[in-house]
This record gives sequence, C-alpha cells and structure tokens, in this order.
Amino acid sequence: MSTVLVPYDESPMAERAFEQALDDHPDATIQLLYVLDFAAASYGAPIEGGAGRYFQTWETTRRDGAESRFEQARERAADHPIFTGRIETAVENGPPAKTIVKHAADIDADAIIIGSHGRTGLSRVLLGSVAESVVRRAHCPVVVVR
Repeated sequence: MSTVLVPYDESPMAERAFEQALDDHPDATIQLLYVLDFAAASYGAPIEGGAGRYFQTWETTRRDGAESRFEQARERAADHPIFTGRIETAVENGPPAKTIVKHAADIDADAIIIGSHGRTGLSRVLLGSVAESVVRRAHCPVVVVR
C-alpha cells in the first residue's frame, strides 16, 4: 500500500485507527483527514444574531485543534518502532462520510482505516454510522477499527 487515509478526529477510535495504520503500513504515506461538519456545528449556533461570528470561532477552534492533533500524530509516527513512511494532513469541510469517500478518491487512496464509535440500536439509527457509510461508498478497501 502506498497511500492510506485515516479520518482523524478527537476520538479514541480515531487514535486506534491511526495506530493500526502505523503498525500495518509502516512504509506507506498516511494521510490524516479532519472533517469540519458545519451541519453538526449548527446545533449550537445562536438562533438570532451572532451566527456568523459563532461559525468563524467554531471553525478557527476546530482547525487549530486539528493542527495540534496532527502535530502530536507526527511525533507519535516519528517515535514508532517500525514506521518509516510519511504523514500528510488535510482539513476538509462537509458531511463526514461523503467528504471522507471523496477525499479518498481524490488522493487515490489504496485503503481507508477508520475508527468506529460502536453505536448500536436506536442511537445508530438516529445518528447514523459514518464508518458504515464509508464502507458502502468507498472505492477502496476499508478497515473499521473498534
């Protein structure tokens, strides 16, 4: 494998997926992707006035957080006992599953390694499953890590 995409957020499952990528593909380029989901952010937006400022602050905070996590991931990769590949990063806007699948196609990823939040039952029905949607839509193999 030459390019592996790892959707990377602040969840422990994303960390596990990243570790899996480092272990299983030590000579690959691992692209970490952070997706900004403005639709999810809108649930916290003020109803009247100030929405523009809210979204600017929200985006800046998320981008800064992503860059900080990316830097920590680069350090972990540098300290990894067998990883000799490269770490690349990207931040994209959009619905998470669609954005992940599109980004994987755009970079011609050989595989996607994605963490699953492990939701079941009603919460899965109501919230959906990003990992499941990626598995159904991706052009390349997808490994789901729990």
